[in-house]
Amino acid sequence: MVKHIILWKLKSEYSEDEKQEIKANIKKGLEGLKGKIEGLTDINVYTAGLASSNADLMLDSTFESEAALKGYAVHPLHVEVADTLVRPFTAERSCLDFEI
Repeated sequence: MVKHIILWKLKSEYSEDEKQEIKANIKKGLEGLKGKIEGLTDINVYTAGLASSNADLMLDSTFESEAALKGYAVHPLHVEVADTLVRPFTAERSCLDFEI
C-alpha cells in the first residue's frame, strides 16, 4: 500500500468566505474520485485545520501500489479535478508519498 499526502495553501487573494467555498469544492471533487480510479482505495480531504496550522487543507489518499499512484496522477478524472478545482486556487503544495 502507498500513502499520498498533499498539503495545500490557498492563494492569499481570497476572502475567508471564498476560501471556505474553494475548500468545499476541492473536498467534493477529490473525494468524488473514490471508486472511479483503479487502485485508489481511500481518499479524504481535511479542510478544518486548527489555528496553529500553516496549510489550508490536506489530501490523505491510499493506493494499492506505487504503480496505482502513478496511474492516478494522469487519470483523466483526477486531472480534471486538479486542473479546475485545485491548481487555479492554490499557491503552495507539499507532497509526501510513502509505503505502508
